Formats: sequence, structure tokens, C-alpha cells
Amino acid sequence: MPSIEFQEIVKLIRENPTPKGLSIVERREAEDGMAAQFPLPPTIYHEEITAVSIPALLLAAKEVDDGRVILYLHGGGYCLGSILTHRDFAQRLSTACGARVLLIDYRRAPEHPFPAALEDALTAYRWLLAEGVDPSRMSIIGDSAGGGLAVATLLALRDAGERLPETAVLLSPWLDLALTGESLVTKEAEDIVLTTAQLQEFSELYVGNSDAQNPLISPLFADLVGLPPILIQVGSAEILLDDAIRFAPKAKAANIEVVLDIWGEMIHVWQGFAGIMPEAKQAIMKIGAFVREKT
Repeated sequence: MPSIEFQEIVKLIRENPTPKGLSIVERREAEDGMAAQFPLPPTIYHEEITAVSIPALLLAAKEVDDGRVILYLHGGGYCLGSILTHRDFAQRLSTACGARVLLIDYRRAPEHPFPAALEDALTAYRWLLAEGVDPSRMSIIGDSAGGGLAVATLLALRDAGERLPETAVLLSPWLDLALTGESLVTKEAEDIVLTTAQLQEFSELYVGNSDAQNPLISPLFADLVGLPPILIQVGSAEILLDDAIRFAPKAKAANIEVVLDIWGEMIHVWQGFAGIMPEAKQAIMKIGAFVREKT
């Protein structure tokens, strides 16, 4: 049975839906304003840097292995999300994984549709390598749209003949911007975070004039051969559940080591509530164990 804390969060989300009619800019401002109320713990090293031309935040918990590095790609439908909204989660990953974390502010739609976010993710990865980071000690992690972007980054690196990071972790990943999954319908009544209408809006803004089934937009349609081991965490109460369920066997068929970790009753990116919810803390511990084992 889900924890009392989880039930309280669900109640809070249900009772405080996102106001209708807000623009993308207004939604960004609201999210950043809320996140700004929660400063990072004083024990967390954090430095605002620029990875070539990309604003980024480098975070490190105490006693991390400096050689182990995570490139983190935040979610938000390619339109929302920022360093500010995801810095708390990034610092928790640093602690759990014993790694430095580079959290980047990639360009977002609608101002910058595909392939801007992918270009920025690739730039940040290549910058880390130029700074001397060993790919065998690296992980790429992303939530929601950031999970899809993480796989797209791996695919682009593979196709360019470049060395890939050692592993990837996808949290409630959005892997199909063509929106063909059955769970968009079957889980709509359960999902209290996302709606199909929201995803349709974000998809149109990010895809622009491109093809939504382009593998670098929707990795579900990609040839996955050659990718590194992948951990996928997804909740059973998500409209994106089928993205993960369909992706995992494709990865296995491509001889990729993949762990599909489905959490009963959990909501979209529940890991972000680790300051409150025990299920989120447990999920992050599993991520930490996976990353430490691989890198």
C-alpha cells in the first residue's frame, strides 16, 4: 500500500490543479518561483557554469567520486523545466550515486524546437569529455521529456561514431511524441500529473515541421543496437506507461541490458518528491545502486 505521504501528495495535486489558460512563459515563471523557495542544502557544492554556450549547474555532494559524472537532462515536455526546478533532485542523485552532476539548461520549445535540445545535450556531453571526464565513468539520466532526450543523445552519439556514456537511467520517459501508446487512454483517469492534451501541445511545439516518428524525437521508433545498459523507472498510474513498456523489449531485442522497474500506483516522476515521500527515496536509492555498479 502506498505511504501516507504519497497519499497526501496525491490529494494536494488533485486539489491544486494547474490553472487553465496560462502561457508557457507563465507556467515557467510559476514553476521557477515555487522551486526557488527551496534552497540547496549547505553541504552541497554547486557552481553555475557554462558548458560551451549552455548554462549549467554543477553539483556535488560530500565525498563523491569526482571521476563519476552524471549528465542530467530535465523534463518538462521540452517546453518547461529548468536548472531551478530540478536542482534539488540533482543534488539527491549526487548523494545516491556518489557522482558529480551536470544539470543543463538546454534550449526549450516553442522558441527553440527540435533539434535545439538535442544539439545542446550533445554539446554538453562533448564538453564533459573535453574537460577530461572518462565516458566509462559517465551516466546520462533524464526524466519525462529528458528521458527521451537522453536516448536521443545516445543515438546521435552512436550514429556519429562517438564513444557513449557507460549507462543511462530513464525516469517516466517520454519516448513517443507521436502519441501512439494505449496507456494515453487506459491510464488517463489515473494520471493526476499529465493529460494527453498537454502532451499533444508540447509535442506540436517541439516537433514543429519535423516528423514526430523521427527516432531522434521519438526514440521508441529507433534502431537501438549499440546503446549502453539502461534502467527505466515508471509508475503504473501514468499515461506514459506504455512508452516504457514498449521500449524495454525493443532494447532487449537489440541485445541491450535493460531493467524495466514498474512501481505500482506511482505517479509521473514521483522520484521528485524525495524530500517527502518514502517511495521516492527508495527509487533514488535503486538509481544510485545501478549507477555505482556500472560506473
